[in-house]
Amino acid sequence: MKNIHDLPGYHHWDRFDPDDTRPFKDKSEAKPETEILLTHLEDLQYRLYAESRRALLVILQGMDTSGKDGTIRHVMSGVSPQGCRVTAFKVPTPEERAHDFLWRIHRNVPPAGTIGIFNRSHYEDVLVTRVHGQLSDEEAERRFRRSNDCEKLLVKSGTTILKFYLGISKEEQKKRLEARLEDPQKRWKLSPSDIAERRFWPHYQKCYAEAIRATSTQHAPWRLVPANHKWYRNHLVAYTIVKTLKEMDPHYPPAAKGLSKLKIR
Repeated sequence: MKNIHDLPGYHHWDRFDPDDTRPFKDKSEAKPETEILLTHLEDLQYRLYAESRRALLVILQGMDTSGKDGTIRHVMSGVSPQGCRVTAFKVPTPEERAHDFLWRIHRNVPPAGTIGIFNRSHYEDVLVTRVHGQLSDEEAERRFRRSNDCEKLLVKSGTTILKFYLGISKEEQKKRLEARLEDPQKRWKLSPSDIAERRFWPHYQKCYAEAIRATSTQHAPWRLVPANHKWYRNHLVAYTIVKTLKEMDPHYPPAAKGLSKLKIR
């Protein structure tokens, strides 16, 4: 298996290239390894579910069309639904706005034995709000610290956290928005606000960079995923999840005593 974690830019915003596909030349070269990874993931997830002592939380962030839905659909394609929970965080509801910004996060943390996937997350509350002037820099700093404290608590309680930023270029986003507009089967995913938000692209990039730098910790670091090429995005995410689960090394629980003496008639 090729080593992708030593690539320049994978962890560092200033060297990040959303068009990167190293060490692969094209999709065909990566496909066999990706298929092997998905097979490993299916086995490891089942062991995690059987062990039922720890959990894995996968957080996906990125600009519109960066591929959060597609990543979930392709990477988790062979995972058992009973051991995987997906939560999509949209605009906060009135009930959610009546609580602190981490309230809805705590409610959806995966229980032991499961892989939880956050399609967007609490980081929306230090991104969109800042871009549109609804959150001061001082409050953003406080939320960064509270997010770090929250994640540290989860890790100490047995939840391993993987945070992925799926990075695409502005040009690639334009192509994907145009594709949605032209395809009747994908047009439902497009709204006027998706196009309007492109005006704020530089501000979003600045806020993402600041949030990632402030919240990439030893217990919950960010992984910057070049996502201009969907196949490469899927490979990197699958590789990281499999690598992490192997390090967690979940085991099947011991069988009940006396099973060897039983006879099935």
